[in-house]
Amino acid sequence: MQHIDLSDAQSPFVLTLDVGTSSVRLLCFDAGARQVNGVEARRSMTVHSDAQGSAEIDVDELFALCVAVIDEVVTLLGAYTSRVAAVAIDTMATTMVGLDATGRAVGPLRTYADTQSDASAVWLRSMYAEHEVHRRTGCMLRPNYWPARLHWLRHRCEREWHEATRWVTFGEYIDWRLFGVHRVSLSAAAWTGLLHGPTLSWDRTWLEILALGADQLGTLVDVDDGRIGLLPTWAQRWPHLATVPWYPAIGDGAAANVGSGCVDVDQVALTIGTTGAVRVAMPGRPEPPFGLWSYRIDRHTALVGGAMSEGGNVYQWVTETLQMPVQGGDLEHRLAAYAPDSHGLTVLPLWAGERSPGWAGDAQATIHGLRLHTGPVDILRAALESVALRVAAMMAALPPHPAQRVVASGGALLHSPTWMQICADALGRTVYASPIGEATARGVALLALRSLGVIGALDAVPTPLTHAFHPNMEAYQRYQQAMQRQKALYDRMVDIPL
Repeated sequence: MQHIDLSDAQSPFVLTLDVGTSSVRLLCFDAGARQVNGVEARRSMTVHSDAQGSAEIDVDELFALCVAVIDEVVTLLGAYTSRVAAVAIDTMATTMVGLDATGRAVGPLRTYADTQSDASAVWLRSMYAEHEVHRRTGCMLRPNYWPARLHWLRHRCEREWHEATRWVTFGEYIDWRLFGVHRVSLSAAAWTGLLHGPTLSWDRTWLEILALGADQLGTLVDVDDGRIGLLPTWAQRWPHLATVPWYPAIGDGAAANVGSGCVDVDQVALTIGTTGAVRVAMPGRPEPPFGLWSYRIDRHTALVGGAMSEGGNVYQWVTETLQMPVQGGDLEHRLAAYAPDSHGLTVLPLWAGERSPGWAGDAQATIHGLRLHTGPVDILRAALESVALRVAAMMAALPPHPAQRVVASGGALLHSPTWMQICADALGRTVYASPIGEATARGVALLALRSLGVIGALDAVPTPLTHAFHPNMEAYQRYQQAMQRQKALYDRMVDIPL
């Protein structure tokens, strides 16, 4: 049972603040990592973007949304607030904003999707060996990470650069506003591209290149470093929450892995929501294959994988552009009727550019093989298969691991049994559907419960799986041929910016 009524929930409770790209949510979990029914608050948010590649948020408005959801849940809990033992946080990764000497933001909060620093990334790649940067930090030299973004700010946004005395993630900003401290989890720091993977400290080479002092970055802490003692304003507002530990924010991808039960090398997490990702938790400090990344869950466990810009956005684009009715089960039934790779099409589903593994941000989608008889459902089926082939390519690029179980999550994938089967066939491996609707929030709840000593390990609370999609090996062979066609089309159409 993954949900429980408030009256039946077991103490202690953990509140989970989840700051995503579309909303801020606060949920409540009990000692069994079960979501407490009816104790939830949500506020929508907007990321501002433009043709120059910006993806920005007003940081104070975002913080106000966090305060609003905390207010609402404290009210909903009433006397049950006394059973809350911790607050755990995850945020979209990575984010960055500069603060002046008074702690005031000097510019907008920039999200992972902000690509305004692309020219700086190109320049840095011309000056420094990206393979060496990747080996040290686990991150590529791309506009999604802090080295390129800081270089761009220094040369293109001089006011921000000179006014800022410190650079923080949004999780750090929450800590600053609530506690008056500057700390950043190893998990969130790993997403910046400035964390030295072998030592889990700030990368001295980047600090020198960027003329950045270590005192301009947060103090590195691990996920179990709970902080107690809100500033007076907040302590008066939430008296009980001033007496419990608040754990530092971690990256949402790390939280999702933990929440879906993929906490070791025995399971690989496959997520397809609006976009997609493949991630495996590995002990120690592994060096990821070039083109993939290595982030952190905590000091003991790395998160190795890749993120795709394609996913449910491809399904949405095709159905909306071709005006396909998606209500009811008719479209799903028609998609399921296809034999694998029987439409005669080869698709590069790069409608939003490419991240892993080639990082060609300017790449464009391509549909090859269109004929007069090609119909809308042909194109949609080919597009879904093309995303699955990209997943298979990333899965094959992961470091050697014993995992045989692939755990799938994400609304776009879980809502289409046909797409689930396509993924199983393309991978040649059984894919298990995760029933966890709030895997990210559940993940930080599990980490908090471990830090509190309520559970001894992240896998102490079983994570259920639902339907298993077993591969058809004849279909797998056909998809192997389709993958070669997709790779050949990619090589012709895409200039890899390495």
